[in-house]
Amino acid sequence: MQDRQRTPGRFVGSSDGTSTTGPAGDSSQQEQEQAVARRRNFAIISHPDAGKTTLTEKLLLYGGAIQQAGAVRARGEQRRVTSDWMELEKQRGISITSTVLQFDYGAHTINLLDTPGHQDFSEDTYRTLAAADNAVMLEDAAKGLEPQTRKLFQVCRLRRIPLFTLINKMDRPGREPLELVDEIEQELGLLCWPVNWPVGSGDQFRGVIDRRSRQAILFRRGERGRQARELEMSVEDPRLGELVEEHLLHQALEELELLDGAGADLTLEAVHQGDLTPVFFGSAMTNFGVHPFLKAFLELALPPMARTSSAGRIDPLSSQFSGFIFKLQANMDPRHRDRVAFLRVCSGTFERDMVAHHARSGKAVRLSRPQKLFGQDRSVVDRAYPGDVIGLNNPGVFAIGDTLYQGRKVEYEGIPCFSPEIFSWLHNPNPSAFKGFRKGVNALREEGTVQILYDTDPGKRNPILAAVGQLQLEVVQHRLEHDYGVPTRLEPLGFTTARWVTGGWPALEALGRLFNCKAVRDSWNRPVLLFKNSWNLQQLHGDHPELGLAAVAPVVSGMEPIAL
Repeated sequence: MQDRQRTPGRFVGSSDGTSTTGPAGDSSQQEQEQAVARRRNFAIISHPDAGKTTLTEKLLLYGGAIQQAGAVRARGEQRRVTSDWMELEKQRGISITSTVLQFDYGAHTINLLDTPGHQDFSEDTYRTLAAADNAVMLEDAAKGLEPQTRKLFQVCRLRRIPLFTLINKMDRPGREPLELVDEIEQELGLLCWPVNWPVGSGDQFRGVIDRRSRQAILFRRGERGRQARELEMSVEDPRLGELVEEHLLHQALEELELLDGAGADLTLEAVHQGDLTPVFFGSAMTNFGVHPFLKAFLELALPPMARTSSAGRIDPLSSQFSGFIFKLQANMDPRHRDRVAFLRVCSGTFERDMVAHHARSGKAVRLSRPQKLFGQDRSVVDRAYPGDVIGLNNPGVFAIGDTLYQGRKVEYEGIPCFSPEIFSWLHNPNPSAFKGFRKGVNALREEGTVQILYDTDPGKRNPILAAVGQLQLEVVQHRLEHDYGVPTRLEPLGFTTARWVTGGWPALEALGRLFNCKAVRDSWNRPVLLFKNSWNLQQLHGDHPELGLAAVAPVVSGMEPIAL
């Protein structure tokens, strides 16, 4: 898709709820209902190297959004992956930032939210999950559940997001399928219902058997990056024994009998409540099992549903538009130095050039030139519906967690900041480049690439980068140099833990001088205490039990963040 010329959004008019669009008639309501029913929105979560980006490419391939799947580490003439568009992602072969990929498949419109797998970028993943209606948990067949997968599962459970499990890399030596399913049930307390079951594994992986239709789906390896060839037949078909080794087929059918006798029942209610996960087997690298997974997922996944707000549950079929910002990204198109806000539409119909209200500021904003997102590529979109994610131009107006609405005021639950673990002064060695330094730091703060803290001493003007992992700091330095032309230097601080003071500055000032910790300000001018270790934190708790400390920053409303 060609990126068209963009016009920044701007505040306009009054805040009386008026709109540039006319009232919706019966035909508009029917169109909205049909559009919502068609939509499926999901995020993919996994531990690094489980094959998440490869799976994303193959889903795009089978969805017809691309003609050839790319490689995470492309060589020679191989095509690079669609979702990893940032230069550092291409160099490292890892996903650094969340990406939205919208495409149609059959009767459905899919919004695929690709998230970073590396734990250093977990905050970006948490924010993206806030916009997801479903999640796909990807597992390595050899490794099973891994630490980052467990952590992200807990986020899904807290949000009651329906979870689908795909056990990947079945074409390589791995653990027994029954053992992998049992591990999910025992460690996560989540009922499993395998929708299909593998026939063989490793170099003897022949395909899968669909439990509901009792059809065997056999695979033949296709050309690199192309769709795999599939052969489907009944498990009762005598030809099956000629195509699959007898011992592999016998073992698969025997294990299916065990599942039918001891497993849970598959119900949409249990799936949509997040109590039961449909399980699939396949290999994203060789395309085995990806197409059956996509078809079954679209059938079982949850369409856009009502969301909780300050005005109660908001039905997606409401005639009044509302949505929230869950991600900001600068320089997706370096030629234009653009800043894009990712908006999740929650209710009503979004229309190009409409006027909506910005809940945090109370002002009205005209939403000009909205964009359909497909990785780095964008095209102007005239209309969007609940479940869609669109890009809005952001001239410094939007912050992560902001709500946009028409009609009566609504405000969706904000997206909190989590406690960082690495802290470093960020130095600009070239004072003449301060303008670019300031612009870059403010843009990266808006995006949530890292958290920015400030010393309480007015004489110390250098910002403090606060991150979950070291890679976040490397991304900041790389982007400041390559996007803004400002090389920087980091100076580590000797702290590993941060806590927000829930009572604000008055509560902190009432204690007088504190030892073994450092007081700083966050971007919202809230006091944050930094500790060298957990022992110092516990010591402060013991000395001042009345002081409220939080590991998660409270959500802010009605305030503007501090700029450098």
